[in-house]
Amino acid sequence: MKATDLAKVRATLWEAADQLRANSKLTPVQYRDPVLGLVFLAYAENRFEGVRADVEARATARNPATIADYKAKAVLYVPEESRLSHLVGLPEGQDIGKAVDEAIKAIEAANPELKDILPRGYQKLEKDTLVELLRLFAPLPTQLEGDAFGFIYEDFLSNFAAQEGKGGGEYFTPYSIVRLIVEILEPFQGRVFDPACGSGGMFVQCAKFVERHHESASRKLSVFGAEKTEDTVPLAKMNLALHGLSGDIRQANSYYEDPHSAVDAFDYVMANPPFNVNKVDKEKLATPARFPFGLPKADNGNFLWIQQFYAALSPDGRAGFVMANSAGDAGHSEKEIRKQLVESGSVDVMVAVGTNFFYTVTLPVTLWFLDKAKVGTPREDQVLFIDARHIYRQIDRAHRDFLPEQVEFLANIVRLYRGDEVETTDGSDVLLKENFPDGTYVDVAGLCKVASRAEIEAHGWSLNPGRYTGSASVDDSDEDFTAKLEELYEEFTTLSDHAEGLRVKVDQAVLGVLDA
Repeated sequence: MKATDLAKVRATLWEAADQLRANSKLTPVQYRDPVLGLVFLAYAENRFEGVRADVEARATARNPATIADYKAKAVLYVPEESRLSHLVGLPEGQDIGKAVDEAIKAIEAANPELKDILPRGYQKLEKDTLVELLRLFAPLPTQLEGDAFGFIYEDFLSNFAAQEGKGGGEYFTPYSIVRLIVEILEPFQGRVFDPACGSGGMFVQCAKFVERHHESASRKLSVFGAEKTEDTVPLAKMNLALHGLSGDIRQANSYYEDPHSAVDAFDYVMANPPFNVNKVDKEKLATPARFPFGLPKADNGNFLWIQQFYAALSPDGRAGFVMANSAGDAGHSEKEIRKQLVESGSVDVMVAVGTNFFYTVTLPVTLWFLDKAKVGTPREDQVLFIDARHIYRQIDRAHRDFLPEQVEFLANIVRLYRGDEVETTDGSDVLLKENFPDGTYVDVAGLCKVASRAEIEAHGWSLNPGRYTGSASVDDSDEDFTAKLEELYEEFTTLSDHAEGLRVKVDQAVLGVLDA
């Protein structure tokens, strides 16, 4: 299906679903799950039908097709009563809500990994609403090709995240950000961990990366996740199941729990953790070995997360994660932790991303990449800094993303730095020729710079890409007042925390003198 046709289908479906939500008694949170449940059934049927002819062609009278044959192709087995094409054809007088609930039970029975994760309660929906949803979704498996359904599923997740505001964004990281992290990490095979996994988008993009390189994700990857919000865990499990991945997703608060015994255990760590969390009870932190550089004195969880990611890596492991800009320049105890991290030789790449990429905040962010395998190599003493703030596509006034060729271009800068072959499948060759005409890495003013450890020390152990790449030509005219105010407020909060700590010390010192 053409990209323009796919975009039209996505827009039409979301508009219709949004109208139905507006005309029901349910809130967006309540409406999200049943809608995603139906999209799930449609997508599952789409993938099932895609391999069905091949599976049945290989079957014989003595060896008929089995559920295992479909699982071998990383596809869920979808019983007839669970197919939307069946549900939409039921007689008008039948209890449609009951039929959909039975369809959920049937697909769970055929695929035990789905047990207790799919939405239920369709009998509570207004019949007209449910019939209209089925009418909209049922034809899609025959209208869309390839992974078009995957994009629709991700669209629904992202749109619900936008509808739900801050709470919704906690379970969804924008597609282009995840794709960039994956392309730089290059998770070809191994154990992948996300201790703040939300709806599992990091895992899905890892699987797609493996499949783009003509391998089986279900055979090459093992995924492990933790997610503190109970309602989000099923979203992650559904997302994995749709893409033929089996994973161990646990409900857990990663500050206080370590359900996967994470220290030194993973080949890849990926995450978009909550930024600038305060009031973390440091006395309750689980597994002290996850914080090898010491606990920050500031009431801010950023460097608790960063150390978790580092500690979870195997000796050759790589990590890629989203982090607030303030972590790259934070002072005092956080600066000391950052210094130790740089001195470990594992900090590999830092990418500055501009404003308006996320649904929850308008703040710019930085992507951090660690690579323990570069210790002992010529790159041990180096960090690649990339300023991508001037690279984006403007979706609307409030939202930006990266185009596929921009993601590929940024990942290719890293490949050149590492001495690897570049990839130009998505059309990044034009940008590569403009910036690296000889096909080898060079520092480009305003874009990228390889800095030595001595240079980083000279900059106060800062990991802010802009300090090293020079001033890029960034048009800030469309950055609204709110974005700038939030950035200033973040800095103000950090400075206030430091000031409060100093005030307590001064008070204690003065009282000590007076009491003497």
